[in-house]
Amino acid sequence: MFNKDRWKEIIEVLTGNWFRTVLTAFGVFWGILILIILLAAGKGLENGIKADFGDIATNTMFMWSRNTTKEYQGLPKGRSYNFKLEDVESINQEVPNLRFISPRNQLGGFRGANNVVRGLHTGAFNVYGDFPEIINQDPMTITSGRFINQSDINEKRKIAIIGEGVRSELYEKGEEVIGTYLKIQGVNFMVIGTYKKKTNDGDGEEGQKQIFVPFTAFSQAFNRGNDVGWMAITANDGTSITSVKEKIVSVVKRNRKIHPDDQRAVGYFDLYEQYNRVESLFGAMRFIAYFVGILVLLSGIIGVSNIMLIVVKERTKEIGIRRALGEPPASIRGQILLESIFLTIISGMLGIVFGALFIFGINALLDSAGPVDMFMNPSVSLGVVVGALFILVVSGLLAGFIPAQSAIKVRPIEALRTE
Repeated sequence: MFNKDRWKEIIEVLTGNWFRTVLTAFGVFWGILILIILLAAGKGLENGIKADFGDIATNTMFMWSRNTTKEYQGLPKGRSYNFKLEDVESINQEVPNLRFISPRNQLGGFRGANNVVRGLHTGAFNVYGDFPEIINQDPMTITSGRFINQSDINEKRKIAIIGEGVRSELYEKGEEVIGTYLKIQGVNFMVIGTYKKKTNDGDGEEGQKQIFVPFTAFSQAFNRGNDVGWMAITANDGTSITSVKEKIVSVVKRNRKIHPDDQRAVGYFDLYEQYNRVESLFGAMRFIAYFVGILVLLSGIIGVSNIMLIVVKERTKEIGIRRALGEPPASIRGQILLESIFLTIISGMLGIVFGALFIFGINALLDSAGPVDMFMNPSVSLGVVVGALFILVVSGLLAGFIPAQSAIKVRPIEALRTE
């Protein structure tokens, strides 16, 4: 079946009318190209939005206090309160399957005043009082020195880990940082480490302008007692933080004497829930991309099938002669199917090549222009390419099946009478 003469005949048939062949192939080419571009664009958007989550553990919730909205146990509504370290211990004991609970306190913030001084340099930075576990929930790369450890917590050491952004603003280029002192709201802290965070916006300027100190030293230095500003809570693998969120909130409400039905007294942000919503959104986008791409491809396949029917009609007399000379129907069917598959695969492969070049060009443009919000690294996986090739083979068979069946139904005597 796959001999030289047969392939020569296939080439002659397809090149006999170049314009018609190119128009037919364009439908398949365009379908594959659209499918690849849609999937790559969806992947680029997915990569960009997921990068906004940074390296923060996605099975995490953040919880903070707000004013109460209901009276409870003789206490008025509109009451403000703070979490306490006892709340952290209660959550740890009463809520199962929690991996990390990190109470935090904070100074500074958006549009804050200058709160850090070093010599003649001053700056406004976020200063966090943290436990060592926070580095597992909000990962960072320690570029020199070390991070907070349990001994720092126990001994209330006045030490600090600063971001590369803090270093560039308060220190001269090349100046030694480790062992120097910063004055945070009038209190001296010794720098023992520097860090850098990986974020979507290049170096992540705001992410590098943070200072971390031990929670206990923070509380002592800034008169916070056992108050907790907010918490980062991460569940064990296999347990979603969403499933234990209500239990955590109820423990805090009981400890702080908040009405159980007060839905606004405890603020929280469920990162796992938000991440799952993003995953669902992009799952729907992938489905739409496949659906639209396959429909466009199907229109091209229908075009191939129609052209093959015309080709069979034009070759009716030739087919009749071949049948009269004893060529079996299976051979003629195979010839038509092979022509259809060949045309479909060639045009589809061109679509894949042009799609790959398009993606390469977009990535080169993004690299030269710098990061773009919510869009980065558009691509398609090898599985998509293999799947596209499989679709092309199947499509070629389907496109040629009806014309092939039509060809073998022609009776030799009737074919020979055809003008």
